[in-house]
Amino acid sequence: MLDKALQFTSTVLNQFLKVTFSLNENKVVINNLISPNGDIPEGNKNKMVLSLLNIEQETNKQFYGRNQQLEDGSFKNVNPAERFNLDLLFSSNFQDYSETLKFLNATIQFFQANSTMDRQRYSNLPEGIDRLNFDIEKISYHEMHSLWSAMGAKYQPSVIYKMRLVSIQADETIQTIPSVTGTNNNTLPNK
Repeated sequence: MLDKALQFTSTVLNQFLKVTFSLNENKVVINNLISPNGDIPEGNKNKMVLSLLNIEQETNKQFYGRNQQLEDGSFKNVNPAERFNLDLLFSSNFQDYSETLKFLNATIQFFQANSTMDRQRYSNLPEGIDRLNFDIEKISYHEMHSLWSAMGAKYQPSVIYKMRLVSIQADETIQTIPSVTGTNNNTLPNK
């Protein structure tokens, strides 16, 4: 589900940038900022680079049943879905600094206008994802410096968004529970 959520986000942001700037080519890539050998990946040049920074489990558990009804009327007992929040880095990696700022600004505008993506607005939301919420992450200069140093990259103008509530559900049945098909009135106590 993580890959579907990131790919969808990349696709809709890319469509927005293409329309906004009348472009024919894609400008958003999902990639590391630095390759394992320490080089900047060739595919990142003159692109908005979307990188996954962090995954954190959502600790607010919902109170809902673990049983799901099957077609035959019986139920299957499954573990509840795990929900995650993803920290996404959008870095503007263009040769021309004015282009860097232009694309970063447009990215911020996109998420300001689309802070929630649900099926009402995006019928093409991937199966298994009901909604994605985006909140800008405010980090200090020192935290930003530490982040870029930890990645081994030179700073590029960027913004971090927290993508909230990506659900991951393994479709493994723990137990099958037969449905109730009738009652036995003979076992009722006499009055």
